[in-house]
Amino acid sequence: MNYRHRYHAGGFHDVLKHTVLALLIEALKRKDTPFCALDTHAGIGLYDLRDEAAEKTGEAADGVLRLAGQVLPFELGPYWAAVKSVNQRVKAGALRWYPGSPRLLRALMREGDRLLLAELHPEDAATLRAEFAGEPGVTVREMDGYTALKALLPPEERRGVVLIDPPFEAKDEFVQLQRGLADAWRRWPTGVYAIWYPIKGCAPVDAFHAFLKQHAPAETFAAELRIHDGYSEAHLNGCGMAVVNPPWKVDEQVANVLPFLHRTLARSGGGSELNWLVREKDRA
Repeated sequence: MNYRHRYHAGGFHDVLKHTVLALLIEALKRKDTPFCALDTHAGIGLYDLRDEAAEKTGEAADGVLRLAGQVLPFELGPYWAAVKSVNQRVKAGALRWYPGSPRLLRALMREGDRLLLAELHPEDAATLRAEFAGEPGVTVREMDGYTALKALLPPEERRGVVLIDPPFEAKDEFVQLQRGLADAWRRWPTGVYAIWYPIKGCAPVDAFHAFLKQHAPAETFAAELRIHDGYSEAHLNGCGMAVVNPPWKVDEQVANVLPFLHRTLARSGGGSELNWLVREKDRA
């Protein structure tokens, strides 16, 4: 309940997370039938990068603001379109607003697609409701993200994506995440799941990958971006996006853009890679 994303909006972790999420949405739009998106830890939806909280940490300066004014790879097109949609003009140093996952999703989704947003923090949930007041197809629930996986899945559309982006404040967050995923997969094994996770020490990430390898119900890859060399439990050295049941070609798009993100956002070494954790042929 203490975590507030306004201190971290637009950081390198958001750039990776939202780049992957935008590519997933574009892939789902290849079919005409409506789909649903569920964001389990939604935040407030839109962030002011000139807000005192954002400027206190300055994370956007080493994240989204490094992209402004550059020639961006094709794969960043959907993500950057969502960023531009909340800013009247985009040029080097001029970005003020950053779309959190709810606003990014709504910017890219079509009329007829449905957006479900869960946010536990009462004040943030109220802000989120105000942000989307009057917008059709958007539902905001004040509830725990893992409870949302039980209450809101499967969606009536039977097609769509679930973004799970916990704050990782709790020491047992990876354990809670695994329990939530196992429960969600029992309810909706055919959905697309996009799961953000921090990279600090190796052991928790290795254990999470092992869980996915054993239990994920469909093909799964992990895309990782590290902005520092080495690993330390005390610092956020990088982050990853695990995607379960990815649409066709999304893995290639993510793999293509990772080197650019590393060159642009790395602070002291690090690296990037995409690894398949589950392939259908492995389970045949």
